[in-house]
Amino acid sequence: MGVVLFILFIQIAYVTVSTLRLIVMMKGNAKLAAVISFGEIFIYMIGLATVLDNMDTWYNLVVYCLGFAIGVYTGSLIEEKMAMGYVMVQVITRREDSDMPRQLREEGFGVTSWLGEGLSGERLVLMVLTKRKRQKELVNHVKRIDPQAFLVSYEPKTFVGGFWLKRAQ
Repeated sequence: MGVVLFILFIQIAYVTVSTLRLIVMMKGNAKLAAVISFGEIFIYMIGLATVLDNMDTWYNLVVYCLGFAIGVYTGSLIEEKMAMGYVMVQVITRREDSDMPRQLREEGFGVTSWLGEGLSGERLVLMVLTKRKRQKELVNHVKRIDPQAFLVSYEPKTFVGGFWLKRAQ
């Protein structure tokens, strides 16, 4: 039973660390990703060696696979809590005279707005930059102001210029 639990926990640890390394690398921090990868492969080799040494029982392999699945889930939960980086949220509201830009700025969000043309008339378009940790808060503010607003978000990779650059660093 001890070997089974060891295999499960070592695999969960490996895949969780692997997920975090991938996220750190995607965010552009190659040095930290390299450091994390050392621990990742160390954990992997210990787990693999343990499974290979105990191939006499089929359930060790099943537990190894189960640990992988749980590790993927755990890694995604940790990443969600870390919420590294920034998001750009585009908001389109039917209310072209909306006070939404001012209200969002008062809440500390960076907002650029302009009038756009939709299928049935003018729309107010907002580009809102915020930390990922505040994305849900932003969405809640927008929905409170205009429950019919259309939102799309994406993660910007590069920042050049603008007043937000000083605040983002």
